[in-house]
Amino acid sequence: MKDIITKANILIEALPYIRNFSGKTFVIKYGGAAQVEEHLKDAFAQDIALLSFIGIRPVVVHGGGPKISSTMEKMGKKPTFIQGQRVTDKETMDIVEMVLGGLVNKEIVSLINKHGGKAIGLSGKDGELIKAKKKIIKKTSPEAGTEEIIDLGLVGEVTDINSQVIESLEKEGFIPVISPIGIGQTGETLNINADHVASAIASKLKAEKLILLTDVPGIKDKKDNTISTLKKNNIKKLISNSTISGGMIPKVNACETALEIGVVKTHIVDGRISHCILLEIFTNEGIGTEITK
Repeated sequence: MKDIITKANILIEALPYIRNFSGKTFVIKYGGAAQVEEHLKDAFAQDIALLSFIGIRPVVVHGGGPKISSTMEKMGKKPTFIQGQRVTDKETMDIVEMVLGGLVNKEIVSLINKHGGKAIGLSGKDGELIKAKKKIIKKTSPEAGTEEIIDLGLVGEVTDINSQVIESLEKEGFIPVISPIGIGQTGETLNINADHVASAIASKLKAEKLILLTDVPGIKDKKDNTISTLKKNNIKKLISNSTISGGMIPKVNACETALEIGVVKTHIVDGRISHCILLEIFTNEGIGTEITK
């Protein structure tokens, strides 16, 4: 009987959150271990289906870096990275599009649908959903002391999101599952960072939440404790004193941009925990770091 009462209490705790979030859009960036381990993939799909069942409108943006790299290696092509960005020539772009738009995207769609959701897979090229331009990065030459431009190939950054595509699907109860491939100004296909795509989509939709799944518990302080809540105004300080560093910086910057443009709240959550989305959203304590205005 105690176990039954505990289950009832869990549902009661979730009730105000369900009421407040019904009809709202959540944009979830899906990647890391949650996209690799079978039990985590299944738990993620269940979470997304459940959100849809209770009236929340989930939009999934997925990565797939490890799968792209392993596929490249099988095809005899060595992955190359500069400043964390994949150098993407035409042959690599073909592999990226095949892996993300085909293998990864359709697997996610299939899993969500298996649990009763109505997922539909999209590339950023569909309906010109993700418009982009070629990304330019610079580095300082130690010899000359001047900045030089690094050519990453077909790597892009978002210039605009055609929100009508997503909104039309949401109205019909579909769950968009989006691969981060954009279309350039002259029709070329561009590979884009999934965190930045999720941030841009959340901003355009004025989403209630942007949720980034990672392979860490969240943002940690100097004592290695997870920071439960972080104000946007404190981000620069934490970056300057190296509390936030490495691969967490682009994720935090994606959250910061989304908050500035109209997203209500952002979350960085440990995707290695089964049902991490439900635990973060529908419990009083949460399990990751929420970043607020």
